[in-house]
Amino acid sequence: MADPTEDHDDIVYPSSIPFVLVHLACFAAFWTGVTWEAVALCVGLYWLRIFAIGAGYHRYFSHRAYSTSRAFQFVLAFLAQTTAQKSVLWWAAKHRHHHLHSDTEADVHSPRHTGFLYSHLGWIFSRRHGEVDLVKVADLARYPELMALHRFEILPAILLAVLCFAVAGWSGLVVGFFWSTVLVYHATFCINSLAHVRGKARYVTGDDSRNNWLLALFTMGEGWHNNHHAYQSSVRQGFRWWEIDPTFYILKALSWTGLVWDLKSPPVEVVRNEQRLGARVINRAAEQLAARFNPERIARGLAATLHAAELAALQERLASARHRAEEVLAAVHLPKVPSRDDLLAEARAMFAKTRSLDKTRSLDAIADRAHALMLAAIARHLAPPADSRA
Repeated sequence: MADPTEDHDDIVYPSSIPFVLVHLACFAAFWTGVTWEAVALCVGLYWLRIFAIGAGYHRYFSHRAYSTSRAFQFVLAFLAQTTAQKSVLWWAAKHRHHHLHSDTEADVHSPRHTGFLYSHLGWIFSRRHGEVDLVKVADLARYPELMALHRFEILPAILLAVLCFAVAGWSGLVVGFFWSTVLVYHATFCINSLAHVRGKARYVTGDDSRNNWLLALFTMGEGWHNNHHAYQSSVRQGFRWWEIDPTFYILKALSWTGLVWDLKSPPVEVVRNEQRLGARVINRAAEQLAARFNPERIARGLAATLHAAELAALQERLASARHRAEEVLAAVHLPKVPSRDDLLAEARAMFAKTRSLDKTRSLDAIADRAHALMLAAIARHLAPPADSRA
């Protein structure tokens, strides 16, 4: 696992100043007071903008889970950008990248690799995440109005702040706008951080995504995160009847008016957890499984156990085998090297809660791939230094 501090030295601290100031502005309520009008604004804007994040930034712009008109598309983008979470193009591009590399070292916000705090908010201020890869959002970048929002990404938030002041004065600005903005910040960020750390995993997804009912309540359904990673294009993220998903309910109601349409649903086999796992999921799950056995530690144990002549002979065979090194280890009975059955038993323990998964087929594939990965990693650690082979 990567050192959580290694990749954090590229955070642009001056760019975090507005973010900090928004938090500090909340304390101005000591001077402005807290009026009922401002509290009503805060509550209303929180839920409106949480819906805009979930229905807009996430389910529509990032995953195209439903269709809508160009006009309502702009409304969703504008409302979402009132949250001051950067532009719709930036948000969708980073989220699509996240799904391509979820909880790998290439993920933009993985608690597994970069630590909880960085995955929660630190990554936003990183130099390498500042630019937008327009190739990932070419379907969105073709709209001039979305490009305009991208260029003036903070304008919707400023306009909303002015409106709050006009409606309820200074208390409306501080409590109505700043309080709700900070609440929306951290509710959204918890999906990147907490929903990959705490909760339950119904599906094998090859990452650390979890279903968290408490987050689902505060984010209008976004907390059913493991469901979402199992079938990303579903407009409904609470797959079971008891998994409350208000964002979906609202979108469903809007579909009756014709404002949105083509709402995508997960196939029955996905809901039942009977789907065949894709190669990417199997590979990621296998990497997780192989890592549990710590190939580097196993290699050190082997090197300490074998006699010098035996180790030299094994290293020579591994060097000559090159890309088939794992086959050499598989053919030689060595102490301390877990068998394929050992990995299968660990896989059953790891994925015990995926009750309906076709374990005979899927777990066998994961165990086979993990065994090969583990042996290859052990072979790499056993290989003699390059200068000794020269």
